[in-house]
Amino acid sequence: MPTTTFHVDALLFDMDGTLVDSTAGVEGAWELFKEKYPSIDIDHVLSSAHGVRTVENLKNYCGLTDPDELESEAERFETSIVTSASANGRRGIVLLPGVSTALEEISSGRFLPNPCWAICTSATKKYATAALGSAGVPIPDVFVTSEDVQQGKPFPDPYLLGAEKCGYKPENCVVFEDAPAGIRSGKAAGCKTIGFLTTHSRKQMEATQPDFLVPNLASVSLRRTESGVEVTVTTDL
Repeated sequence: MPTTTFHVDALLFDMDGTLVDSTAGVEGAWELFKEKYPSIDIDHVLSSAHGVRTVENLKNYCGLTDPDELESEAERFETSIVTSASANGRRGIVLLPGVSTALEEISSGRFLPNPCWAICTSATKKYATAALGSAGVPIPDVFVTSEDVQQGKPFPDPYLLGAEKCGYKPENCVVFEDAPAGIRSGKAAGCKTIGFLTTHSRKQMEATQPDFLVPNLASVSLRRTESGVEVTVTTDL
């Protein structure tokens, strides 16, 4: 299978669907919310809401508009993801393929002033911290969450801020994403993009035209260098 190798200053990772799989908890959370908001079509929401900030999803699918109610319900939703992930025999929040190997290589590069990777997620800081802790992912010094930006994905703000906090130009960073909104965000920021097929169909992801599209992080090899990270992508085309 063909491989492509390139060098970047920093890796900018999405969280859910890229590093960890919280599907079990997300399904449980929407089931809980359907009790209060019976008009929710869970199958539709699960196919279209991934990669978008919780407050935006609650606006879209629960009809919430009051800022205070949105904030409190978003916190309740994300708390229920963690608590329901392992309930009723569910498997919990787990690492996705290839993540453990990648972290072995880059984990020690998570500290300022010269980090080689960051996490830029649509989740709140409270939920993201809990989810990463549950899956055993160390939290990098550059940790961009929904509270840090005015406009979430697909706008470029999360990845622009991630690159800025790392101290690098966006064009010298690569974004890892599983959602169309995230790929659009990374591209709008000017970053290289690697899309994963962990939560969306190939057709949905191809429509966003990432630079590379692979099954998951197991198709990517990372090697730290003195000036960043060497990235090798193995594709099936």
